[in-house]
Amino acid sequence: MNDSSRIFDFLYDQLERFPQQDMLAGKENGEWKKYSTSEVEKTVKRLSAGLLKLGLSGHDMVVENQDKIAIISRNRPEWLMLDMACQQIGVVLCPIYPTTNVNELEFIFNDAAVKYIFFSGKDILDKINDIRGRVPSLINIYSFDEMSGAEHWKKLFDGIPEQETTAVTEAGKNIQALHCATIIYTSGTTGKPKGVMLSHRNLVSNVINAKKTFPFNDNPTAKALSFLPLNHIFERMVSYIYISTGVSIYYAESLETIGDNLKEVKPQLFTTVPRLLEKVYEKIMSKGAELTGVKRKLFDWAVALGEKYDNNKSPGLWYDVQLALANKLIFSKWREALGNNIEEIITGGAACQVRLLRIFNAARIPIYEGYGPTENSPVISVNCRKKGGTKFGTVGLPIDGQELKLEPDGEICVKGPSVMMGYYKNPVLTAEAVIDGWLHTGDIGIMEDGKFLKITDRKKELFKTSGGKYVAPQAIENKLKESAFIEQVMVVGADEKFVGALIVPSIPNLKEWMRLKGISFTTNEDAIHNPKVLELYKELIESFNKFFNHVEQIKKFELLPDEWSIDTGELTPKLSMKRKVIMEKFKAAVDRIYR
Repeated sequence: MNDSSRIFDFLYDQLERFPQQDMLAGKENGEWKKYSTSEVEKTVKRLSAGLLKLGLSGHDMVVENQDKIAIISRNRPEWLMLDMACQQIGVVLCPIYPTTNVNELEFIFNDAAVKYIFFSGKDILDKINDIRGRVPSLINIYSFDEMSGAEHWKKLFDGIPEQETTAVTEAGKNIQALHCATIIYTSGTTGKPKGVMLSHRNLVSNVINAKKTFPFNDNPTAKALSFLPLNHIFERMVSYIYISTGVSIYYAESLETIGDNLKEVKPQLFTTVPRLLEKVYEKIMSKGAELTGVKRKLFDWAVALGEKYDNNKSPGLWYDVQLALANKLIFSKWREALGNNIEEIITGGAACQVRLLRIFNAARIPIYEGYGPTENSPVISVNCRKKGGTKFGTVGLPIDGQELKLEPDGEICVKGPSVMMGYYKNPVLTAEAVIDGWLHTGDIGIMEDGKFLKITDRKKELFKTSGGKYVAPQAIENKLKESAFIEQVMVVGADEKFVGALIVPSIPNLKEWMRLKGISFTTNEDAIHNPKVLELYKELIESFNKFFNHVEQIKKFELLPDEWSIDTGELTPKLSMKRKVIMEKFKAAVDRIYR
């Protein structure tokens, strides 16, 4: 590979070494629209020229002075084109989830002083229009699709002659590895998103070191299916790996069409989160449950074999023989459903069930779990393809090119070129997160076998669902406690499919409500199981859910009969909840929510 030090160098490297006919591809009107490396390069250059004509640039390349553009869109070829077009002229791209609520959008737009917004979808246009008047920096918006109310993005660069792209080349010469390439806003515990500043060096070093450790080799005949949001640095960084290794990127139409798209594209690899793997598995098991007779017995036998699988140690020759047969009779159909070409699946964002890892790997569908926060661009560790490089239940080997240490309390810290520049306009938070060059992740871990990193706990209350989305429980809890019927509440859902809640009712208020409804009250225990009481709390939760993002909304809850206290052990002297104690003490209630 050429000496790439800026992210956009990967594009020109691919053009030189292995130009593709389908570098990027997306569905348009039901057909795959493919963009060659040459087409992408020309479009990126012309788009950069169009942005320059708008007056956008990196100016003196001080982060605060670099112009900012926001992108709010599903994955599509245009996403990466805009990304690279901004990079090579020093403009900072701020990617935002399409599901972000209007209050957070307004904060981000103003915090970054966004001048232009690129988007897709009428729903996003409505959100933008709702707050447009409260964003003084915003000049114009551009849609990737033709629609009324916004200019089409192609107007920026259609008709720009080749000779005008010379200014782009000159601008690119001024972009250095240490310059800011992107600001990614992540949800904070206070409710205000934090802008993580990542430089070209941050991202390029993570790409190179992840490639070396895994390893990802040049593979210009391979295809990848992309469906995790490019707003997340994980999918974005992996996309740069694809570009640098010659892998063609096909964008799924939606999460609902992944199954069909897998069969169409027949990719060698993709990235995912545990929740999507769980959905695949649930679908497989549901179809298995429909089988009868010998077919059902064979299916159950194959799954049971898979549950015993260990990639580092075989249970014996007889097991290997049986597994080979199971792969021929049963698991081959699983592979067909994924396009029959899968060489590796990378999962991250949350803990993956070991049971799923065993079964899928037994089925010759290799899944490799990794770990890392946005602040590290993001990969810290990954289970690797090389012999002895994987251990189920861990997040793998620390990647090359960085130092890793565990603090006395087990907190995972990392130091190296991938550690962020800092939080945008927030030196205080930056100083708390990065101390003497060490990024403090807030996650607690141990080393297994002296080399595999295993996450054991979260230092802070912020947790992730199995879909890889962060949830700040305190803000939700505080909102719920606005109800007169809720005395105490603890939000749960770490590494689970959805957010749930343990609720202690306000017994006096509940008693009064029951009296007015003509419902007799006997004991707390009887009251929380009364169907009409349960319906009350269901309606109550539904009324609060409108205040939360989709991921934060409570899907199920359990009512508990007795108030938590210092004496009974659930509260600290400061009356703070002991979350681990509550989780252990009311494990049965939590299990009823999720099992």
